[in-house]
Amino acid sequence: MAKLDRVIETSLYVNDLERAARFYEDVLGLPALTADSRFRAYDVGWRSVLLIFLRGATLETVHMPGGTIPPHDGHGPLHIAFAIPADELPDWEQRLDEHGVGIEGRTKWARGGVSLYFRDPDRHLLELATPGLWPIY
Repeated sequence: MAKLDRVIETSLYVNDLERAARFYEDVLGLPALTADSRFRAYDVGWRSVLLIFLRGATLETVHMPGGTIPPHDGHGPLHIAFAIPADELPDWEQRLDEHGVGIEGRTKWARGGVSLYFRDPDRHLLELATPGLWPIY
């Protein structure tokens, strides 16, 4: 049977694209790959891309020279986790504090990993996770 290799894109939908861009670029330090009036694409490492779409801006088929992208959208607070090295956890806690981002939760997992939970400006639940969270991470 054919096998999936990995998730290469993850999407969040936001009400204010510029506000979201400032958060993901300034607070999380993600480098932008490309952008237009509908979305921003960010390099999150290890050949993974975070797509931030303006809510409602992708309800029509997008026609491009190479084909089409079907409509999509999302509502409500979603959750994504970012992998970080264990020794950088204190640096991230300090960075979030410096940007006024409150930590909503902290979990120490049985395998030894630690997760910090916080919100982006659109109330999506973001997680920073150190190794030891899953059998594969």
